[in-house]
Amino acid sequence: MKWSKFALLLVLLLINSCTHSTASLQKIEEMSIPIERVNNNVVALAEPRLFPISKKLIVIDAGHGGEDFGTQSPFKPVIKEKNLNLVAANFLQGYLQQMGFMTAMTRKDDTFVSLDGRAEFANELKPALFVSVHFNSAPAVKAEGVEVFYYRSEQDKGRSAASKALAENILNRIIINTDANSRGVKHGDLAVIRKTNMPAVLVEGGFLTNESEYQKLKDSAYVKRLMWGIAQGIQKFTSVPSQSEML
Repeated sequence: MKWSKFALLLVLLLINSCTHSTASLQKIEEMSIPIERVNNNVVALAEPRLFPISKKLIVIDAGHGGEDFGTQSPFKPVIKEKNLNLVAANFLQGYLQQMGFMTAMTRKDDTFVSLDGRAEFANELKPALFVSVHFNSAPAVKAEGVEVFYYRSEQDKGRSAASKALAENILNRIIINTDANSRGVKHGDLAVIRKTNMPAVLVEGGFLTNESEYQKLKDSAYVKRLMWGIAQGIQKFTSVPSQSEML
């Protein structure tokens, strides 16, 4: 009789565990958090959790657009950077909104927006931060990896320090999520991060001219992991008091 009760309790525990796992997976899928299957086991790239509501506004800049297609892959099917930037930026917007951030996009479709126009758009909105999404190219076909740029200014050291911290947080989370080659955080005299007034970074998410990286960037699941890394980096940056005070 004792063993029967024990067996019944064990069955109930197993049912409860399975129900909890199914609910957790459903929550992950509802939030569109990237998942992978390893030996038929679901592995989430982030634990499902309720994100704190944030009133912070993030401006997302999908680089290039319209007649300015940026770079493109030398491989077929050809990927134009402007299109990949917009797809990726939309993924990023979705993740940030799920985290409770407000978002604004410098462009929502295949239109041309000048560099000055992008910076002016952000400056008028006065967001917490600005992130520009790009993908890379190089004459050397072996060049690969992710790099994040910030603008170093002697006139506004506070914004420079905050931008560098943001870049470091973003790059760290991207590498954790994708295992991509890290090309580091770099200073860049780039108009959209130089002319913006808030902490600002430009992310180069990989090289379309590198065949192995091109194959990854063709996969939307990989691009989602990239953007999930950016979102996590932003969330970490904005949640640290010493850094958020700079905003």
